[in-house]
Amino acid sequence: MSVDAARAGRLGRPIKGPAAFSGDWRHFVNLTRTLAVTEFKLKFFGSVLGYLWQLMRPLMLFGVLYVVFTQLVRFGGSEVRFYPIVLLTGIVIYTFFAEATGNAVACVLDRESLVRKIQFPRLVIPLAVVLTSCFNLALNLCAVFVFMLASGVELRLSWLELPALLLALSVLCTGIAMLLSALFVRFRDIRPIWEVVLQMAFYASPVFYAIETIPSERIQHALMLSPLGAILQQVRHAVIDPGAPSAAAAAGGWELLLVPSAIVIGVFALGLWVFNREAPRIAEEL
Repeated sequence: MSVDAARAGRLGRPIKGPAAFSGDWRHFVNLTRTLAVTEFKLKFFGSVLGYLWQLMRPLMLFGVLYVVFTQLVRFGGSEVRFYPIVLLTGIVIYTFFAEATGNAVACVLDRESLVRKIQFPRLVIPLAVVLTSCFNLALNLCAVFVFMLASGVELRLSWLELPALLLALSVLCTGIAMLLSALFVRFRDIRPIWEVVLQMAFYASPVFYAIETIPSERIQHALMLSPLGAILQQVRHAVIDPGAPSAAAAAGGWELLLVPSAIVIGVFALGLWVFNREAPRIAEEL
């Protein structure tokens, strides 16, 4: 116990727990990376297929959706160029979003023993969850790139947009992860609510359909106000098919992309503020 904490205890004031961020930033980064790497390895510990499971999950979902929308209902297969790649890329990116945010909901509660017994910056926990999902995303993107090259997708300079787009998505996921993990400590209804939100986000984003196939331009513009939808559409335009509408074109103008950009920044700022505010009281709330 620190001198300040001991003095506070003698004076009868409540003793605050560890803050969201404290200590040397290098120690903070190393602790986050170590926790993420450990979680990533433990996820496949004892599995026969190991890391292949991470590749099989989006591939199996891709196979089901591809058969349904090209063979059964005849949607997307002929109208959309490189539709299999568009579908697979959308599934991989959405899977990252759902995994990073969904796993973060109960991440603090799942590590209750660590939170109660060890003094460390609490922000490490949700950041490690997002970083672990980034490792999974990197593995899945390797499979996507192989499919792209095998399908005849050309390598272009516009591929350089991909890291920036994925960084924006990671910032969004981090903000949501901080917000949900802090709120779940007090409000356990957060998990079922977020599960519904994820289902809505899947159907409201151009994952299995192309934005230009929507007959109403007003709906197209509305869907591009979502950060996830705008990122998916720009990835398709920049990486897969330059003939597809860009996010700006689908939104009705580049200035409208300021809305999803503001949402990303606002969600990250709100998540950081809420988590930093709740961090000292997390142990007593669990």
